[in-house]
Amino acid sequence: MRRIAILPDAVADQIAAGEVVERPASVVKELVENALDAGARHVRVVLENGGKTRIEVSDDGTGMSREDAVLALDRHATSKVRSAADLVGVATFGFRGEALPAIASVSRFGLVTSDGATGTELAVAGGRLDRVSDAVRQQGTTVAVRALFFNTPARRKFLRSAASETRAAHEAVATLALAHPETGFELEVDGVVRLAVPPGEAAEERLAGVWGRELAGTLVPVRYAAGAFRVAGFVQRPGDAQPTGRRTQLFVNGRPFKDPFLVRAAEAGYRSAIHPGDRPSVYLRVEVAPEDVDVNVHPAKLEVRFRDRIGVERVVEEAVRHALGALLAAAPVGDWRPLPPSAGSGALPGELMAELFADAEGAPSPAAAPDAAAGFDAPLVQMFDTYIVYEAPEGIVIVDQHSAHERVLYERVLAQLTGADAPAQRLLLPLTLELTDEELDAVERHAEPIQRVGFEVEAFGGRAVVVHAVPAPHPRFDAGQCFGELVADLARGRFGGWANRLERFAATYACRAAVKAGQRLERDEMRELLLRLFATDLPPHDVHGRSTIVQLPREELERRFGRR
Repeated sequence: MRRIAILPDAVADQIAAGEVVERPASVVKELVENALDAGARHVRVVLENGGKTRIEVSDDGTGMSREDAVLALDRHATSKVRSAADLVGVATFGFRGEALPAIASVSRFGLVTSDGATGTELAVAGGRLDRVSDAVRQQGTTVAVRALFFNTPARRKFLRSAASETRAAHEAVATLALAHPETGFELEVDGVVRLAVPPGEAAEERLAGVWGRELAGTLVPVRYAAGAFRVAGFVQRPGDAQPTGRRTQLFVNGRPFKDPFLVRAAEAGYRSAIHPGDRPSVYLRVEVAPEDVDVNVHPAKLEVRFRDRIGVERVVEEAVRHALGALLAAAPVGDWRPLPPSAGSGALPGELMAELFADAEGAPSPAAAPDAAAGFDAPLVQMFDTYIVYEAPEGIVIVDQHSAHERVLYERVLAQLTGADAPAQRLLLPLTLELTDEELDAVERHAEPIQRVGFEVEAFGGRAVVVHAVPAPHPRFDAGQCFGELVADLARGRFGGWANRLERFAATYACRAAVKAGQRLERDEMRELLLRLFATDLPPHDVHGRSTIVQLPREELERRFGRR
């Protein structure tokens, strides 16, 4: 008796359906992708009972002739692949085929299509073609899927509640709507329109329509290119990120996909600018040569494989970090949250100083800023001996002097910890300090970074230490107080959320060594502090995840005074 047999086509189709049709959301995704590949300008999706009772997808794209419509229900029927070589660099979702026979094999399936000349209607039940007839329809296609999994009850019983299935289908439509702002989308659930966005929108308008204007107003544009990769999109200001409720959306060459490692790479771009527990929302589009990415590694096309995995992660991290360094990433004052500008208008490297000091003649470049303080003569005002205020082209900029100096010292010290030691000033009268056992242990464990930032410390017997030399980060620096607070922080693990030990030390030192709130600064000191701040990588954010810079946009002022 033979043990091996060829499966009947109906059973093979149902097995194939299990790979691409897990739930109603899978059907929605496949049918909407077909519509997009057909060049649809508008796509309408209707759901009943979470899609378990009815799913209908209509479009105004290129319809099919009768011959193509019937052929599309055959397994392995496709218009995008002609040879094995076409599997590399494929640029479409799949045109009217592939998933259709799998869906039709587990549902009561109807299709009405027209190529502009003739209309065709097909009726299929459980994979069996019951009827082919003429139909009247404008150019485009409507696919109706009823009683999903009616002939596979074991699979149907694993479907979740109607509300849960609706949420999954809504997410599938929203993702494709974000990927294609040139196309209009409408989602109707049990007679109620849940999503409606018009065609031809800008990316930021589509984000507002799908994610909501409140979240979209917390985003800043990303525009970056390096090597073989280009990255564009939007990321959330660090000050607006929360531990929960974030959104993440990735695209490669216009195709949505999931990749936790790229999301982590984007989060790495927030390093030293965000609280360790916060999770920012990101919307990033990666462009790469089609031959450098494989989109056929997952049955539902949810994952991709990059030829240069390390390269794409590095560029994504750099892209996010560059975006967060722009003035747009500073926290705005007030409740007003305008949509972010298009990702195509973000500042490129080297443009930040000109953006901030556009009204100053001879504004220095970031690299030259520390030595060119005399080149900036914009009026500066110190408020409450804590905030530095000046007028920028698009509004009023307010800088927290302590947070700003923290950022300057953090980046400087981080460079010193991995390079040359900081210059130190020897004391005529060394400091003798009494420490706790925990603080002594912290001094021993961090002996090398303590020396590199400029402290020269030796044991004096018992729990006492002698400090012979100290750094001099600013004229008002209290070396004894800074050293005591530094070792106390290290002993208590105050910056324990930082994964990198050197970054943790640099942040601790910067916090304690920076000028304090309430200290009066001279005009030249304010000017030099600003120039040094805007020469750093991330001027708008301090090392605690708080804002260094707050903007009061001109539009907000005019709105408050009734001028808008």
